[in-house]
Amino acid sequence: MNLPNSITMSRIFAVPLLLWMLSPAFPVHGTHGEKEMVASLVFILASITDGLDGYLARRRGQITTMGMLLDPLADKLMITAAYIALVAYNPRIVPVWIAVLVIGREFLVSGLRSIASSEGFTIEASDLGKLKTVIQIVSVVAAILDHRWEYWHFGWFLMPVRVIAYTAIYLMAAVSIISAMDYFIGFWKKIDHASQGRRKRKASFVLSRRKKGSAEDSPLA
Repeated sequence: MNLPNSITMSRIFAVPLLLWMLSPAFPVHGTHGEKEMVASLVFILASITDGLDGYLARRRGQITTMGMLLDPLADKLMITAAYIALVAYNPRIVPVWIAVLVIGREFLVSGLRSIASSEGFTIEASDLGKLKTVIQIVSVVAAILDHRWEYWHFGWFLMPVRVIAYTAIYLMAAVSIISAMDYFIGFWKKIDHASQGRRKRKASFVLSRRKKGSAEDSPLA
């Protein structure tokens, strides 16, 4: 297994680790937020590997079929697992409908990409999709930290953790819906274009067969 695929696998292995950290079974609780800090760090490091594995695969010329399969799988496992865990861990910030929205959106985009692949074209990640990913990372980390802190004090600076968590969660929900619509519109345009191309090729084939048949039936042939 090459380096990019190993990094992708590490993100998959981080999923059960994160779930364990956000569960009551995790042995480290602490009075100073050690559990929240460690869980946030694991999620941030796993999120960084999302861009790192793709960059290394392109840079080293190690783009493989396994990597193309594992990379989106790892992304979806990490995000959906985080939101499902947060429904139980911090339901005030992450209600059930948020997790349903995130998972439903991922299923929709995966389905559209599968159909597009079977039709011979691809749907590239849009800028909205990339923005959604960044907001998701912020929202998950803020929701984990909000379990322990409402505010962070850094000397004279006050960071409103709860305000950031609420803002990021609902902004993520809005961007998820808009980006899903953007993916669907892009998919519909391409699938419609592909269908038109098939119809034109079929009409051209039928017309050429008719012309050939007419030529063979001609008495001068």
